[in-house]
Amino acid sequence: MQPSLYIHIPFCKRKCVYCNFYSDIYKEGLASSYIDVLCRQGALLDIMPSSIYVGGGTPTVLDFPLLEKLLKPLEKLLREGVEFTFEANPESVNREKLKLLFDHGVNRLSIGVQSLDDRKLKKLGRLHSAGKALESIDIARKTGFENIGIDLIFGVWGERLSFWEDELKSAAVLPVKHVSCYELTYEKDTPLFGALKEKSVAPLEDDVTAAMYESAIDILSLGGFKQYEVSNFAIAGFESRHNLNYWDNAEYVGLGASAVSYINGVRSKNVSSAEEYVNRFEAGRALVESNEKLSPLRRAKETAALKIRTRAGIDFKWFKEHTGYDFCALEKKSLARLIEEDLIKYKKEGNTPTGIRLKRRGFLFCDTVSSALL
Repeated sequence: MQPSLYIHIPFCKRKCVYCNFYSDIYKEGLASSYIDVLCRQGALLDIMPSSIYVGGGTPTVLDFPLLEKLLKPLEKLLREGVEFTFEANPESVNREKLKLLFDHGVNRLSIGVQSLDDRKLKKLGRLHSAGKALESIDIARKTGFENIGIDLIFGVWGERLSFWEDELKSAAVLPVKHVSCYELTYEKDTPLFGALKEKSVAPLEDDVTAAMYESAIDILSLGGFKQYEVSNFAIAGFESRHNLNYWDNAEYVGLGASAVSYINGVRSKNVSSAEEYVNRFEAGRALVESNEKLSPLRRAKETAALKIRTRAGIDFKWFKEHTGYDFCALEKKSLARLIEEDLIKYKKEGNTPTGIRLKRRGFLFCDTVSSALL
């Protein structure tokens, strides 16, 4: 199977207070040079990717001519059945940009809504309103996009469970096929982490965020959204194929500053600077700043830690075919402890265990489970 392709567009109109991903404030000159490099790289790709994902940053912050320039070489990589996802933010899309994406083969749109509550959007430092978010979804549908996903954040300081449940109920009736729900985290080197240290914000109690997470499972389920991964819910048939590739620990190629590739058991990371990325490419220097060759054992362990995040869990036969390891022998100690702690359970055919998957409580403590397997 061919690897998936990820392309990083590290530009935003403004950096969000909670974001620790690499991004720069949008400058047309740098962005133009950067897109030129990506296009020249794309022309040299010798793969027909299983999926394409353009993420950021905010890819739709690019001016119309730069968007068009980026899309042209990518269109040549498409074939029937390939999922082509483009991330978009409500404040940086319009009819013209969305039509451009649609006309160049983008068939899945991921909109960074983050909240349908204006009070929360203001706290998070987002540039759009709830009304603008709804408008962007409406325009996307009228443009022809059927596969639309949105991101939502919960657990913001001062947020009430009832407010979050109202957002979920609103999201569940939108013309979208996919909803991702992420708990707010206080990452180092962000303004939000500084505010936490200064005690100007206070995180919600764990039992409150746990209740919010369980509300997401229940309310979205009633709306027809099946949970297929810890944070991701989709109408049947609209699961993100690109992300499923990651959770299978399959291969992928990353283009752009700070993008990661994983090929033949080697994980490599590009330099985390758009300017340096351009300069290195023009000088014929390596774009990779670090790489790591994973042992077969490490690859198997990482596969277990990633795959357990999915609703389907880990199939023992699949695991053996993909890693060469017997799962039960590899994870004997962890398996016993996780079952005893009521976090996972066996999948069975008759009385024969065929795999494991998370229990409902396991989804609440998924990081604990993944760490144990790793």
